[in-house]
Amino acid sequence: MTLKSFPTCRVGHLIDRLIDCTVTIACWSWFIFGFLLFFSWFYIAFSLFSKNPETHFQKLNSLFYRFFFHILKLTSPRQKIEIDERAAAIKSSVIVCNHLSYLDPLLLIALFPKQKTIVKTRFFGAPVFGWIIAKSGYLPATGEGRFSRMMIEQMETMATYLKAGGNLFVFPEGTRVRDGRIGEFHMGALKIARMHQAPVHVLQIRNSDKLFTPGRFLFNTRIKNTISVKSIDCIEPDYENNPPSTAQLAKRVHQSFYERQI
Repeated sequence: MTLKSFPTCRVGHLIDRLIDCTVTIACWSWFIFGFLLFFSWFYIAFSLFSKNPETHFQKLNSLFYRFFFHILKLTSPRQKIEIDERAAAIKSSVIVCNHLSYLDPLLLIALFPKQKTIVKTRFFGAPVFGWIIAKSGYLPATGEGRFSRMMIEQMETMATYLKAGGNLFVFPEGTRVRDGRIGEFHMGALKIARMHQAPVHVLQIRNSDKLFTPGRFLFNTRIKNTISVKSIDCIEPDYENNPPSTAQLAKRVHQSFYERQI
């Protein structure tokens, strides 16, 4: 690098950082202003007047995050999002997926109008957000203490929910794994699938961490990147004649992920 080229490179880097900062602020601002101006009224109305607020809350969540990703695509034209048609068509299933970035759960909520997931218990105490996830019928990560009643209520209605086309998606490791693979994970979701004789779909998310890297606040909007959601297996056991154990389901999930990823 010559002395003449150094200032140009530095200015270019600063411009890229400024763009990243502007896009990041614009996208995250949606969570405040989009909610307050456009969505809060619907959440309140469905909470007060709907006989089944859970379904409406889930649809609102999906629509809210679809708008978020539309804003992201408009402000970051180098970022592409590709959804496998087989993944988008999933219903009445338990879905397990790798976890690379905080964007992953937002992407799956946007993808499925009827969705539940397992949420860390500390989020249920958050102002507004905790109220929304509770009303949406999301499951706490533990059924102990004050969450025991919530967990029991969700388990009692899970069969009806799945039969009506709802999906339960989980990131079974419980945290982000940066190599894109599924490691050792909690068995709760597979126990639910076995209990309610639901299909298990394995999804793979790629490159969400390249846009929103763990440990960083700013989006990397200036790089060319494609975030993808791909269905890599559908496990439909013969629950009636040859029901698998939870451990067998877990083994099949691992095998399908490692053998069928591209």
